[in-house]
Amino acid sequence: MSEHVSRNPKIPTVRSVDHVAYTVPDLDAAVAFFVDHFAGECIFFDGPFSDSENGMARRLNVHPDAKCRLAMVRLGLTTNIELFEYSAPDQTTQPPRNSDIGGHHLALYVDDIDEGYDYVRSIPGVVVMAGPNGVAPDSPVAGQRWFYFLTPWGMHMELTSCPGGSFYAGLPGERMAPPSDRWL
Repeated sequence: MSEHVSRNPKIPTVRSVDHVAYTVPDLDAAVAFFVDHFAGECIFFDGPFSDSENGMARRLNVHPDAKCRLAMVRLGLTTNIELFEYSAPDQTTQPPRNSDIGGHHLALYVDDIDEGYDYVRSIPGVVVMAGPNGVAPDSPVAGQRWFYFLTPWGMHMELTSCPGGSFYAGLPGERMAPPSDRWL
């Protein structure tokens, strides 16, 4: 077992990842993007939120005058993404690059990376990076193919695939959680 694996969680009763969250410039457009192109299901909208007693600053580490709305979107069977639309006096509107601290991306598994690539290229406003790309034969995820793209608002996303259904069988990467056998 790797020295970087712990079987004893330190947070009492922890049992799963509930959601990941992203801040977007236009909440309605971002929800529509995930619903229209990735079969997302909008579970709820909430807000607007603001707090004149600095509660937003204390609870969320944002400017005291920040305001936000949010939506929760389910992707596939088990992934919840929370989307925030903020307005704040000190807001940075330039999305981080992957190499920036706080940089991020959302990766979706597809069975056919080439079909996925063709579809994503057809989405208005999306910028597709070079690909599909492969990995070295001696990589822990040998056989994987992938490519990155930018949403219309600049968020990094990735499509990835491991042809043949082996999902890294016999390689160090096989401990990764496998993709669900179906999207919905």
